[in-house]
Amino acid sequence: MMWDRFAASDPGLLRLTAGLRTVAAIGLTLVVLALLRTDVTHLVAGAMTAMTATFAVKDTLVRDQAITLALGLPVALAATSLGALLAPQVVVGDLFFVVLIFGAVYCRRFGDRGTALGLIGFQIYFLSLFVGASTTALPALLLALAIGFACSAVVRFAVVPETPRRVLTRLRDAFRTRVAQLVSLQIELLDAEPAQLEKVLDDMRRRTARLHETALMIQGRLEEGTPDADKAALLQRRVADAEISTERLGMLLLNARSAESADTLTLHLPHAPVPLTGDWRPAEDDATIALRRDLKALHLLVDRPVSRDGGTAVAHIRNRLLGYRDEDKLPLAPAGIQDAFRGIGEAARAVLGLRLALDGPQDESDDSPATTRSREEFDAEDIALASSETSEKDPDTDRTGLQRPTTRAAFQVSVGSVLAIIGGELLSSQRWYWAVLTCWVVFLNTASTGEILVKGYRRLLGTLLGAVAGVALAGLVGDNTWVAFALVLVFIFAMFFTAPLSYAVMSFFVTAMLGLLYTLLNSYSFDVLVLRIEETAIGAACGIIAAVLILPVHTDRRTDELLGTVLEKLGDVASAAVEQLSGGPASDLLGKARALDTALDELRDSADPLTYPITPLRGRRQTVRYLVALLETCAYHARSLAATAELVPHSRTVAADPRLHRAGRRIAHNIEVLAAHVGDEDLGGEVRSAASIASTLRDDGSGTPPSGTVTFRVLRHLQRLDEGVVGLARPLDVPVAERAGEKTVRV
Repeated sequence: MMWDRFAASDPGLLRLTAGLRTVAAIGLTLVVLALLRTDVTHLVAGAMTAMTATFAVKDTLVRDQAITLALGLPVALAATSLGALLAPQVVVGDLFFVVLIFGAVYCRRFGDRGTALGLIGFQIYFLSLFVGASTTALPALLLALAIGFACSAVVRFAVVPETPRRVLTRLRDAFRTRVAQLVSLQIELLDAEPAQLEKVLDDMRRRTARLHETALMIQGRLEEGTPDADKAALLQRRVADAEISTERLGMLLLNARSAESADTLTLHLPHAPVPLTGDWRPAEDDATIALRRDLKALHLLVDRPVSRDGGTAVAHIRNRLLGYRDEDKLPLAPAGIQDAFRGIGEAARAVLGLRLALDGPQDESDDSPATTRSREEFDAEDIALASSETSEKDPDTDRTGLQRPTTRAAFQVSVGSVLAIIGGELLSSQRWYWAVLTCWVVFLNTASTGEILVKGYRRLLGTLLGAVAGVALAGLVGDNTWVAFALVLVFIFAMFFTAPLSYAVMSFFVTAMLGLLYTLLNSYSFDVLVLRIEETAIGAACGIIAAVLILPVHTDRRTDELLGTVLEKLGDVASAAVEQLSGGPASDLLGKARALDTALDELRDSADPLTYPITPLRGRRQTVRYLVALLETCAYHARSLAATAELVPHSRTVAADPRLHRAGRRIAHNIEVLAAHVGDEDLGGEVRSAASIASTLRDDGSGTPPSGTVTFRVLRHLQRLDEGVVGLARPLDVPVAERAGEKTVRV
């Protein structure tokens, strides 16, 4: 369905809700002010106030949103009053603006509420400059602001209400749809011709990343959206199972059509080589035909809501797929094809577990023995999760003084704003505040010089294109006020809907909207267009200069810090998982895995300037891409180990094996050496490469476990994690100590 695809493209409908809520708040404000017969200036002021009051408040709980909105009104009224009072006093007004900017950025350390109040203070003061607030017109302007806040509250809490539970429900639906989309693409992977394979793999990487993004969004909202802590932990577990099993199925399908086992890095690094078989003929192979049929059945199982599960057809499909978890139910086929069938069985089990967690007990009358066994395993896991203690959160490790990110950013933005005021007023004593606004926004959600440089470039590009569009629209609209306001609403919706996707596109809509607002204020012309671009360029340049000269955080240093954090989290997950797989005490493995994923996402964002297409350092760009892809591969295997390790205390198919402890020690040592090297700590250590992890089971003559068993899967994930960690040594320039006399055996 088209709606499912749209919901999957916008998980939780967060972008759609933000756009609709903002447009509705502005529209309601315009209606109220029009009924009061206010002039165009106050219409613009009320509309921009409603927009600010709507997008600034980011609290999760409804009660917290109401408190922040109530506190934001006096902040807005004070900012407007001071803007009107200080307008005639240029120097004092500029100094106050700089102090206000410093305080607005500094307040970010106090969380969502501090960020919102600082943003409201800055934006409303800017609004007073934009509409030319004066003391004589102040009462009417304050009334317009109050109406804007009131309309924002009405829309937020009555017209477009939102609760954490409702958002979580929509995120779960989006997760289900994205799993179905990934399975659908895996069917294409099975049939893709060699010439089409790279495109299919690119699509798989993108959809796998989107699935992972949705899983993280769900985990981030479980606490507020699920009052029952045990149910939240259970849902987190089931989401992680579904994500891992679906990603693993893609790898098994790739192996099924490869001449030899493909490296997991293939699913994370564009243009990675794939060892294809030269005589691949899926349509002529009975086992492959059955594999394609069961992949379509899995897609139906994922895509079909529980409410539409009437009859025995779906139960029959589920029973057949779950039967592939038993060796005697596998069809006669090569080992790679059999592994793919096993992957389908594990994915079907994950889908069943996710349905049980979301929808509760279901009809068991048509269950096969394999389905009954899966339900019993889930019951045992549920009991174990309910009895486990919740782990404490890590203590706050924020730095103090000038090294605290909010303090550093406050000084940087303040200095940049001073430069922007000077440069902006040299261009225009009337429109100088555009330079300050640009300087302000290029610092939002950035943490390094490279990020600021890229954001400034995107801002300038979007402004240039938006200014041209604004000229064309201003000529078309002319003096038609309400047509202009209608287009403003369209652009505001587009601005919020595209903001998470492309900053340049968002800047385009912002500039086009402002062009229409200037048209409404009868102050738009070609000279204003050129000035807007010049002020934007100056503001971006001042922001970059401040970021380079004032307490700079170079992109390399920022990336190294985050890389060290990722390695630390990777070591935590790997060590804890191996410890539990070796018979050690249980721990919050999924919590550790979530911390690893969060750190990896931050590293990926921070490395974006290093991989940007316009970067002149092509060699470094390829190295960074390879490094991030290798870390994603390591994280995937660590998550898989963590998910398997959590089954140890209560599973009949997973047993602890103390012999894994030695391999875990080597992996932990290698990660420590890499982290020390990244952190410039000269420990004099080397990364140790060794024989296959399977050698840990050969020491007592037990041999390698059969393919398809859980023990074999654990060994394979450990082997790939070990290889990935050793592989990180090359791009990080860390020495590797080879062990003489040992032969590497792949599992």
